[in-house]
Amino acid sequence: MTRASAEDPEEGIKVSVGEIEHKKEEFITEAAKKRGIDDEQIVLFRQFIGASPDWHRDMTKRVMRKVDFHLLPMLILMYLLNFLDRSNLAQARLGTLEKDLNMTGTDFNLTTSILFVGYLLMQLPSNLLLTRVQPSVYLGVAMAIWGVISAAQAATHTLGALVACRFFLGFAEAPYFPGAIFLMSSWYTRAELAHRIAWFYCGNSLANAFGGLLGAGILGNMSGARGIAGWRWLFIIEGCITVVVAISAAFILPNYPATTKWLTPEERAYAQWRLVNDTGEADLADAASIKDGVMMALKDPRLYLFTLIQHSSLLTQAFQYFFPTILKTLGYGNIESLLLTVPIWAATFIVSLAVTSTSGRFNDRSMHIVALSLLSAAGNIIFVSSFNTGARFFGLFLLPMGSIPAYQIIIAWVSNSFPRPLVKRSACISFANMIGNTSNIYGSYMYPSSDGPRYLAGGAATAGVSVLVAALAIVARLVLQRQNKKLAEREVFESDGQVVNLHAEDREAGAVGFRYIL
Repeated sequence: MTRASAEDPEEGIKVSVGEIEHKKEEFITEAAKKRGIDDEQIVLFRQFIGASPDWHRDMTKRVMRKVDFHLLPMLILMYLLNFLDRSNLAQARLGTLEKDLNMTGTDFNLTTSILFVGYLLMQLPSNLLLTRVQPSVYLGVAMAIWGVISAAQAATHTLGALVACRFFLGFAEAPYFPGAIFLMSSWYTRAELAHRIAWFYCGNSLANAFGGLLGAGILGNMSGARGIAGWRWLFIIEGCITVVVAISAAFILPNYPATTKWLTPEERAYAQWRLVNDTGEADLADAASIKDGVMMALKDPRLYLFTLIQHSSLLTQAFQYFFPTILKTLGYGNIESLLLTVPIWAATFIVSLAVTSTSGRFNDRSMHIVALSLLSAAGNIIFVSSFNTGARFFGLFLLPMGSIPAYQIIIAWVSNSFPRPLVKRSACISFANMIGNTSNIYGSYMYPSSDGPRYLAGGAATAGVSVLVAALAIVARLVLQRQNKKLAEREVFESDGQVVNLHAEDREAGAVGFRYIL
């Protein structure tokens, strides 16, 4: 039987797929021993290596069914409320918020941007701490705190008080998003992660759609109830919902495969083996110190490229914090504008699931990002260049349809590109998310009310940045292609015919046969 082989064009070294798999089996066992996995689990690892494809298919289905059931629904609900509590200021603006707090000029932009100052300050230390505590308790406590602060916004009577609440709201929300991505990457293989992140990040679209419905209902029916303004009821109701969900999250969310009680011992071992088989290392919190993890991250030049991509992508989404106001410029009333956001975000939700599914199926990230970013650029151009209401409304459909799914794929790509060790991955996710979100500080000023109804400057700038995201995705693809070539060159034959990774002693080295997803 002819076996496929990889060849180094310069050295002429040929490595067959069968030989790579044989060496990979040895590498998996060695990696397990190095990372403190006990002998009983190593015996199971060896059984897993020799199992048939049908057995692996059935076992994977059984384990993933349990993981998906316990992990994804709660993470999605938590992110929906995370984003809802962050963006509900946009719905409150269509009430009497600005009038009651005497807000003028760019005061609203200030209250929007200040949240991200607090968000950034807590980002990196929070996610590094996550590797040393139980994620379920940590994320649940953080959620309860931001729920209380969100509800407290209803008690503000001055601009300064609202700004203070928004700052601490960002501080409390900071642990959740990178923490959730980090937790998912500790359960799913790289091929599985993109689609799961798609489901997770769909909480963004659902929050905007649900926020529009909830905002319309509260502002339309509860304004003045018990002498309380509608926008205050909005903060109270949404904040209380968040606290209730936070309490349940602490009991429902799992931690890591090795410590999860609702898996059998065999399933726990298999959940770890899948990660070792995928990248050459299991997720263990003590595999490297926090200092070592940070230093490994900062010395990796790819981190800065992916951070720039994430930063630029988030900048293309700045419009969503002003979306009801932008939609209102088409000539609709307050309640109608809120209701009309629902079909736009519902369509974005459907598109997100579709394109991230194909991204996972075909193991492609870059080309999907390019296509979606150009779609977002087209939406911006249509909205700012046309005076026709129908055309502008169509442009508003394309804005989130392109930018939101593109970002979903980007955050999966970041996690895929820094697989192990765990602390380095945590640092990379936090750093990219932290610097990426600085775009929201100045992006909040891209759509001042004085620029309405066309918002020419903001729309044109967003279109240009969308094109930049597409270009950076191509650059990242070329960089990872070069990395894959180097990985192939490190896998050589020894004199006895065994395939060896020349950098196997490096803590960041992957398994024989490991390649980055493009």
